[in-house]
Amino acid sequence: MQKTNMSMDEEDFELVGEQLYNLIYPKHKESAGKLTGMLLELPLPVLSQMLQDEAMLTAAVEKALRALQVAHKSSEVTLRNEDDASASSDSLGEQLFELVDVYNTGHSQKITGMLLEQHKDAVLHLLSDPKLLEKHVNLALKTLKEQNVEEADVSDSSETDDTDKLGEKIFSLVVEMDPLHANDITGMLLEMDSPALQLLLSDHTMLRVAVQKAQAVLDT
Repeated sequence: MQKTNMSMDEEDFELVGEQLYNLIYPKHKESAGKLTGMLLELPLPVLSQMLQDEAMLTAAVEKALRALQVAHKSSEVTLRNEDDASASSDSLGEQLFELVDVYNTGHSQKITGMLLEQHKDAVLHLLSDPKLLEKHVNLALKTLKEQNVEEADVSDSSETDDTDKLGEKIFSLVVEMDPLHANDITGMLLEMDSPALQLLLSDHTMLRVAVQKAQAVLDT
């Protein structure tokens, strides 16, 4: 049963490939084969949508065509001097962004920036090899997700920072009431949860009562 599904997918791709080729060939006879091959790297649902949406297909073909043009000119770029090569970096970034954007990751700008950190020859290779580009896009996306997890971990630690700030505020009030035992009393009060500490800061009467209780414990 599984083999049948796989063969159906292959047949679907072949059928879609033929339909794409027939649509692309009239306008791009010389590069129709390469363009079709590049587009076939995209997921089947996206390809099916392209066949029904002429504007979407045209946009995708134009992006693939520009990628081919950049790859074709890569040898010329390597022959230029450093100034010319650096001047072309902006256009490389634009080309790369357009291809990365096809994958609809929601992070096209960041992923493009990450990929542009590579050597220019490596970037040109990405532009001319859709499969390699897809691999790097997925790796970059994975890295971004891992960074988001790390940022979430950091945000969790912000609760500790909040407690420290509350501790400083409470200490500054306690030290006026009992300078001698301010550290010990503040430490005892900080065993309370954050909302309770906020309440003590907003109601000095409650704070004074809490301090007196702490003093009683210390005196025993």
